[in-house]
Amino acid sequence: MNQHIPRKRFGQNFLQDSRIIESIVHAVNPGPDDTVIEIGPGLGAITRPLLDRLRQLHVVEIDRDIIGRLKKEFPADKLVIHEGDALAFDFASVAGKLKIVGNLPYNISTPLLFHLASYGDHVVDMHFMLQKEVVDRMVAEPSCADYGRLSVMLQYRFEMESLIDVPPDAFWPPPKVESAVVRMIPAAGRCGVATDEAILEKLVLQAFAQRRKTLRNNLKGLLTDDEFTGLGIDPTLRAENIGVEQYVAMANMLAAR
Repeated sequence: MNQHIPRKRFGQNFLQDSRIIESIVHAVNPGPDDTVIEIGPGLGAITRPLLDRLRQLHVVEIDRDIIGRLKKEFPADKLVIHEGDALAFDFASVAGKLKIVGNLPYNISTPLLFHLASYGDHVVDMHFMLQKEVVDRMVAEPSCADYGRLSVMLQYRFEMESLIDVPPDAFWPPPKVESAVVRMIPAAGRCGVATDEAILEKLVLQAFAQRRKTLRNNLKGLLTDDEFTGLGIDPTLRAENIGVEQYVAMANMLAAR
């Protein structure tokens, strides 16, 4: 079979390090009857060892050349191929509680994570290869430079852990960045429950709009100093200095009006 030429527009960097592949499959730990979806199977580095342990695997792939290769290599009853963009895919259309895994295209990783976050009720766990700086932002604690909107909105919905650091030479072609594997386990209510999640999302977006400004400045017109005080929040702090629970409390105050 001819060698596939990686496509930059799809952000293709193919994992080839057998030890890393084994570690990812071990972390996913699929049972034969689990419902697993792999995003971006590429040349099948993770696909094959997953199929060794599963009766059936679902994959989401946008590259027609790769889809053609997968159809030739695997029987349709063993590998169910969903052709198209993962950003537009309805993960709830696959029945059962899902394990989702993938070497996510780094050029769309953040919007894809937000898309996947909305399917928490359908998911057992998710394991993703991402740019290490994105993983660092996902798991960051308050009052550090990596803590931001991504941290708050994902930590609101998931328990997350950075599992494996992956060097560039584990891929072909090697990316120009370090990578990491993150585990995400849905944990609704772990930081309180927002009565209106759209208000929470808007609030967090506005709070981090200008990182160097205080909450008082960034949330001007939304909350008064007396309301900040009533929630036990110092309005002179910056957005990065308060925890997820406090964002939920502010959002619920706004929703109650």
